[in-house]
Amino acid sequence: MSQNNRPNPDDRSDNVKKLKKMVSNTKENMEAAEEAMEHTSGNNREAIREKNKHRKESIEGFRREILDEAEARKK
Repeated sequence: MSQNNRPNPDDRSDNVKKLKKMVSNTKENMEAAEEAMEHTSGNNREAIREKNKHRKESIEGFRREILDEAEARKK
């Protein structure tokens, strides 16, 4: 019995849609964390701040990827 070991084709058609959804989800997580921070103190509050900092960096990365995808589609 032979196996079909061909890789799946690179389908980038919905990457922008997925990236936009990831931005939206990350923003929602940041907002929820900000609300939770109102009810926490000390180390937990600092952990939330740090995590939101990383989320902001992720959003910037997602936006760069969206622009890259737009450029790739033009070509």
